[in-house]
Amino acid sequence: MAESAQPRVAAQPGGSGRSNVLTSYDPRTGEVVGNYAVMGAGEINRTVRSARAAERWWADLGFGGRKRWLLDWKRDITRRAGELVEILSEETGKPEADATIEVMLAVENLDWAARNASRALGRHRVGSSWLTRNQRASVGYLPLGVIGVLGPWNNPVFTPMGSIAYAMAAGNTVVFKPHELTTGVGVWLADSWTRLAPNQPVLQVVTGDNGTGRSLCRAKVDKIAYAGSESGAREVIELCTHTMTPVVVERTGKGSMIVHVDARLDDAAEAAVFGAMANAGQNATGIQRAYVAESVYEPFLELVVEQAGRLRPGADKRASYGPMILESQVEVVRKQIRDALARGGRAVVGGLDSIREPYVEPVVLTEVPEESLAITGEGIGPVLIVNKVTDMADAAQRINAVGNDVAVSVFTRDVHEIESFAEQLRVGVVTINSATAYAGIPALPFGGVGEYGQGHSHGDQGLREFSHTLAIARKRYQAPVNLSTFDRHPRHLRLARTIFRIRHGRHT
Repeated sequence: MAESAQPRVAAQPGGSGRSNVLTSYDPRTGEVVGNYAVMGAGEINRTVRSARAAERWWADLGFGGRKRWLLDWKRDITRRAGELVEILSEETGKPEADATIEVMLAVENLDWAARNASRALGRHRVGSSWLTRNQRASVGYLPLGVIGVLGPWNNPVFTPMGSIAYAMAAGNTVVFKPHELTTGVGVWLADSWTRLAPNQPVLQVVTGDNGTGRSLCRAKVDKIAYAGSESGAREVIELCTHTMTPVVVERTGKGSMIVHVDARLDDAAEAAVFGAMANAGQNATGIQRAYVAESVYEPFLELVVEQAGRLRPGADKRASYGPMILESQVEVVRKQIRDALARGGRAVVGGLDSIREPYVEPVVLTEVPEESLAITGEGIGPVLIVNKVTDMADAAQRINAVGNDVAVSVFTRDVHEIESFAEQLRVGVVTINSATAYAGIPALPFGGVGEYGQGHSHGDQGLREFSHTLAIARKRYQAPVNLSTFDRHPRHLRLARTIFRIRHGRHT
């Protein structure tokens, strides 16, 4: 939220009795993309009340009914995907291919959530103990109510759909506040639902600036899902403490790569460059730095330099990637590169002169000290750091010391021992011999530890983020040994003690 006041978006006062108007621009051309209302606290509260009114209808449909509605919505989005791709490209500057992939990944998550909610959240039996054999126990998951979703600017369809689809599949209604730079995609998504169910506001959009987002945090929804910068995450968490609203956070930033001595270097280099540069380095699933075993460092670096040198940002269809979406991030990239070079790092591709706003050409740095801002800061931009390490343990120590990774990719042919090594890394996702592809697996939970550990998206855990547990225990018959009464017979306690010693006092 704190990141969002940018020259690309202008809020202008309207006439008497009208909300301000938010005007957004194409980052490639400066042309106007759209005008949207800046909604205030009163409008936000009315929207939330409307969501409350639809909440019971949506929950009462059950898993089967909601599945049918969500799959119908999925089909409508798919048939009109060209419209969404066009708006996404205009608002972010992404090449058409990148925008198309993002929409496809978002639809895959919607489909998975719709089809798997019943299995993940439906009521199921759990076992009882010998003391409670007469009880039938079960656990189920019920919707929380109304979920507020604060979307990011870098992947404004795919990322929020990881909350919207899962919250709706779990039985909640959703109020979605897209980032002001990418308001159009949020409006399109909400309109697509309204076409399907015009009288049931299960998904609504609210538009505006930072103040709109703050109002949604204060509106006493049942949970807030936020994706964005660290500073924005801290602001959202602080705002939600006043209403005791739980928060699930997905922070901006990228992960790391480890290249072992036996890695297939061509594959590793390709994954590193794509992970660092795709979407102008603005993917939270990407690669910020690669730690490479000393014996393969030079050949790996040569491959990276060759591949990165072929990339070209731009606005045409042949461009490798588009502009920086968030204007202020250009200065962050400049500051990180300057700091890395000042501390002794070396630029092997590009450098400070690679910044040609709104574009940043590929930058590859090496020998960057671990205390550099380029390593400790949030890595958003087409910058890859390649550092030499002595072994896998050295790489793990460096990654854990920084502690800001979403995921770690390990390239090695010795895949049998890698799972035990993965447990040494303080991250939520570890991939083996691939990098960003894991984001396309809807069943795989996306989350982390430490700064990244505020909940999950995707997978069963993503569905349960937007549910509360209801445990039920039912007495089936009178217990032969009844200890839950003041009138228990002394022999019942003696028998219970004997069974207890037999069960738990022996070596097994």
